[in-house]
Amino acid sequence: MDDPKKRLILALDVPTFNEARQIVEMLGDAVTTYKVGYQQFVAYGPFIVRYLAAQGKRVFLDLKFHDIPNTVANAVSCAVGLSVAPHDALDTKGEKKTIFAPLFMLTIHTQGGAEMMKAAAEAAHKRAKELGVPRPLIVGVTVLTSDVGTDDTSKLVLERARFAKASGLDGVVASAQEAAMLRKELGKDFVIVTPGIRPAGGDAGDQKRVETPASAIKNGSSFLVVGRPIVQAKDPKVAAEDIINEIAGV
Repeated sequence: MDDPKKRLILALDVPTFNEARQIVEMLGDAVTTYKVGYQQFVAYGPFIVRYLAAQGKRVFLDLKFHDIPNTVANAVSCAVGLSVAPHDALDTKGEKKTIFAPLFMLTIHTQGGAEMMKAAAEAAHKRAKELGVPRPLIVGVTVLTSDVGTDDTSKLVLERARFAKASGLDGVVASAQEAAMLRKELGKDFVIVTPGIRPAGGDAGDQKRVETPASAIKNGSSFLVVGRPIVQAKDPKVAAEDIINEIAGV
């Protein structure tokens, strides 16, 4: 992955669509990928995903699907459908959009088990083929970075990551503290998405297992999820560019 911009995922965890839109417009070309989680999706549903896609932004849909295999498979299939551009997509001037980015990545929870993960992977492949759209990456959540790490955390993360790979997932969500181990054990092509990223000297907030952007990349992380250090910065665009420069320097 040559472009350091593509390694940064901005967590769009803000209360309103207007705030989300202002952030996207403010950051401009500095950020190419956005995470849509519960807050925005519960409030605005597929609209927020389609809005970002119509700006040419890659979307990481972080809803952590976790249910019986059939239910999760159906949810993943519907998520893949978000890659189909609506016929009436318009730009800010009311003109027909010519840009529409397909869904980039989504999450399921590894605690759902191997059968659920296999069903999700198979549903994504099948639906993407039916619709003629790129298949989004599917990554499994292992252990939340807000959880306090114990002596068994690394073992648990590795165990769940192995099940995820064997079940056909593209990678996992894990802290940078486990990234080096996962990279060594699961290979160079395994996707490792790392939340809990904080610039040196930054406030950890409610995150317990945090790392700097540079250390996360050195440890083998594929993508870094950053929210508050950018969104709440005095100048969000400068904050984003600083993190991208730190990634580029590794």
